[in-house]
Amino acid sequence: MSRPAPAFAVLARDPLARPDAPVWLLGGAGGLGGLAMLAPGPAMALLLLSAGGALAALALVAWALFRRGGPFGQRAMARLIADETGAAVVTDPIGRVLLATGAARHRWPLARGQPLQFGLTALFADPARAVADLLDDAARDSAAQRLAHGPAGAVRVTVTRAALRAYLWRFEGGEAEGAPTALPMLRVTRGGMVLSANPATRALFARMPRTLADLGLGDLPAGCDITVEIATPVGPILRRILRLAVDPETEEIYLLPPEPPDSAAQGAPDAVTALLDALPVALVQLGRDGAIHLANARARALLGLASGEAGNLCDLLEGLGRPVRDWLAAAAEGRTAHPAEVLRAARPTCETYLRVTLTPHRGGGLVAVLDDVTEMKTLEAQFAQSQKMQAIGQLAGGVAHDFNNLLTAISGHCDLLMLRHDAGDPDYGDLVQIHQNANRAASLVAQLLAFSRKQTLRPQVLDLPDVLAELGHLLDRLVGDKVRLRMRHAPGLPPVRADKRQLEQVVMNLVVNARDAMPAGGEILIECALLTVPAPWRRDKAVVPPGRYAVIHVRDEGAGIPPDKLPKIFEPFFTTKRPGEGTGLGLSTAYGIVKQTGGFIFAESAVGEGSCFSIYLPAHAGEAAAPPAPAAPAPEEPAAGGVVLLVEDEAPVRAFAARALRLKGHTVLEAACGQDALDLLEEDDLQPDLLITDMVMPEIDGPTLAAEVRFRRPGLPVLFISGHAEEAAGEARARIEGAEFLQKPFSLDSLAATVQRAIGSGPR
Repeated sequence: MSRPAPAFAVLARDPLARPDAPVWLLGGAGGLGGLAMLAPGPAMALLLLSAGGALAALALVAWALFRRGGPFGQRAMARLIADETGAAVVTDPIGRVLLATGAARHRWPLARGQPLQFGLTALFADPARAVADLLDDAARDSAAQRLAHGPAGAVRVTVTRAALRAYLWRFEGGEAEGAPTALPMLRVTRGGMVLSANPATRALFARMPRTLADLGLGDLPAGCDITVEIATPVGPILRRILRLAVDPETEEIYLLPPEPPDSAAQGAPDAVTALLDALPVALVQLGRDGAIHLANARARALLGLASGEAGNLCDLLEGLGRPVRDWLAAAAEGRTAHPAEVLRAARPTCETYLRVTLTPHRGGGLVAVLDDVTEMKTLEAQFAQSQKMQAIGQLAGGVAHDFNNLLTAISGHCDLLMLRHDAGDPDYGDLVQIHQNANRAASLVAQLLAFSRKQTLRPQVLDLPDVLAELGHLLDRLVGDKVRLRMRHAPGLPPVRADKRQLEQVVMNLVVNARDAMPAGGEILIECALLTVPAPWRRDKAVVPPGRYAVIHVRDEGAGIPPDKLPKIFEPFFTTKRPGEGTGLGLSTAYGIVKQTGGFIFAESAVGEGSCFSIYLPAHAGEAAAPPAPAAPAPEEPAAGGVVLLVEDEAPVRAFAARALRLKGHTVLEAACGQDALDLLEEDDLQPDLLITDMVMPEIDGPTLAAEVRFRRPGLPVLFISGHAEEAAGEARARIEGAEFLQKPFSLDSLAATVQRAIGSGPR
């Protein structure tokens, strides 16, 4: 299927991506306004004016988008390529350079804001179309890949959609020290347009060809192994044409020396074998049953075959859908519409994916081109995993918000009941149980927030041995009598900056998992060490930046984790325990906390030899914080009596909060939504001392309501309450100067203390 021209492809990808889009839209709006003045009737004039107004509004939106710079800012782009050690470029949806690594700028003349195609003239015959096609494919499939040929050899170009308006380009190979292949090769479309040509081709024809017709190959007959006469600057020469399909729209053409007349009697001579081994692609000749008759060096390396070793493609590769044997038979008979499929190499050591493209060969056989697409499949898996984790994170955050509302009502009304019962009351023990279980539920909700990385962190500079020593008594009780807990710390450990409570939660989760892995008993070793990473370190699909790290290892002597389950160990709700013994949130919570802290967590395990979880926290340059001084006795609470405007759309939460505040002596005015609160403020005589409002409400949210109330009652103190974490509400809360925040679920005492503090601070 033919592709649209690059300009139209740009508009299809992002109609507001061009910087002159606002000018176009305003021009169109002006033109419609002029036509309206010449319209024959008022109805037509009104229609044209309405259309012009819509275009003008769209122009303002486009202008605002460009002023804002899109959702993918400079800092995010810098993080995106911070771990790239090779040539990498970030572009916008139309291919303008936003950021480039030093390696990319060294190889090509790249400048921020210029089209990427200007720097890739040595790689592609038509750089503009190549860039547009790769962006189209990446926008549709999340990633795209193409093999180009530069002055120093083959270059693999990979494009990944990194954000809504940003694409990451990676260029691998083609370095100056590489020796280019001596075989002329062109990559062309089915229509004969040359996409790229290697240096040997340029040397043969003394130029960069644009089409096959330029080379006298416009009427090239069908077939993958034919000999034709081609025109060169030194005269016509014979060349054996090898045509290999890359995908349904692209093929590679190799210009080989003609086959000797007696080659049929001699079999495959060493010279031809050497030429095939020199090809920059993996090439296999096979029968329709999959038996390999010939494979060049690159193909043997991908398939794990030794030189001269025979094999069958059906045994070496596994189909991701139908069996490989059925696909080969269909391709040999011309019954398949998909000559290229991605197959998995049947290797016990590592997972490798190969894209295999088949072309019928004379005699009923097949020629297969193999391309290693493991990295692309890994990128696709990472993108799909990140999308899944983001979706689950949003779901977890939403569930946590709703549960916090319920828990506020449960624990709050329990507090009210406990005020009317003393410790000797028969019902007091039941109330304590309700209160304790509500707190346990709140802890589980906090784990959901931690997994979704939306919990509030209060980082401080910590000394790891001190933190673990304080936690040791609790850990001893957690592991029980059968398990021995041992700690060991390397000298000279640097401090780290982290939330102490959350870090303790991570260590406890890991220790509990280690204990459960040893039902018959054993030893758990918690070890702290210092690690210096001199260069970017790739491990488990993550890249650890260079620097100094304080590392916490938690080792056990349990049964270990099977290799097929280890990659999924940090996924939410995945557990290796039996049903009813685990929620599957412990490790995903630990992962979320560590990542939010700026660190890394990895797992190592061998069946029968135990497991080791390692937490890498960046070393902090400062000194550890001094232990807090003993808290001074709390001053006697002053008498209450303020007027509080309480706005909460959840009736149970509103009922508890109102009763609690009235018990403390406040006058409470209740409103179920923002509009009800504004209606109450219509009375000029009403002068509340404090506004308490939920952050998330229908129609009018908390920050919008607070801004309107402040406009009517300047300086009124504001207290936001929310089931979301404080950090999630930080941006909206920042709009209201001096606003207090109280996270749900809150107790009667914490609500009363926060309200008293907010009222006591006076007008803002």
